[in-house]
Amino acid sequence: MRVSVIIPTHNEAPAIGRVLADLPADLVTEVLVVDSNSTDGTAEIAERMGARVLREPRRGYGRACLTGLAAASVPDVVVFLDGDYSDRPAEMPLLLAPITEGRADITLGSRLAKKNVAGALPWHSVLGNRLAAAMIRVLYGLRISDLGPFRAGRVDVLRQLALQEATYGWAVEMILKGALGGFRIVEVPVSYYPRIGKSKISGTLRGTIGAAWYILSLIVRYYFRRRKT
Repeated sequence: MRVSVIIPTHNEAPAIGRVLADLPADLVTEVLVVDSNSTDGTAEIAERMGARVLREPRRGYGRACLTGLAAASVPDVVVFLDGDYSDRPAEMPLLLAPITEGRADITLGSRLAKKNVAGALPWHSVLGNRLAAAMIRVLYGLRISDLGPFRAGRVDVLRQLALQEATYGWAVEMILKGALGGFRIVEVPVSYYPRIGKSKISGTLRGTIGAAWYILSLIVRYYFRRRKT
């Protein structure tokens, strides 16, 4: 099975080396680091460690993931992973197992399904993720607990979903379209640690409020769009 790993980055120099070093070499076919105008040498570190670096000048987490997905070299499965070392790349087998065993089309790493390091996820992020997950359970019938960034999916399924959210909505769009499309979405518990460096979203009040509003409104919009259809 060919596995492509996509890592969006923006000024992750202190962490990206540890992320790349911990990837299971026996499982990963290629690593794509999609860098958005880093000024701290993130891209150069990734290149030295053998990653394929894609420069994406347009800002947006979802944009970086879409750029990586479009450039992946004929994978069977794509894994998305943050470059801040808050998730542990060595736990990738946990995400891949339900797919390789034929039990899932998309797997989500839940940071809230097990006890993790205190303070790793800010309280407002925990609250927002639990609220979004509860709305998805009620409106879509999909039992999940988190919208974590550490996830994997069969590439044919991801391309059928026609993902297009370029910013905050990326994380939830995949889940909503997957649920509406009848694909099997399985959640697995993963470890979570304090990120290295400051978060570009949850680390600021503006980013937190903006992300929460956009994600919650997207959940509602997709629901009523489905009812209308």
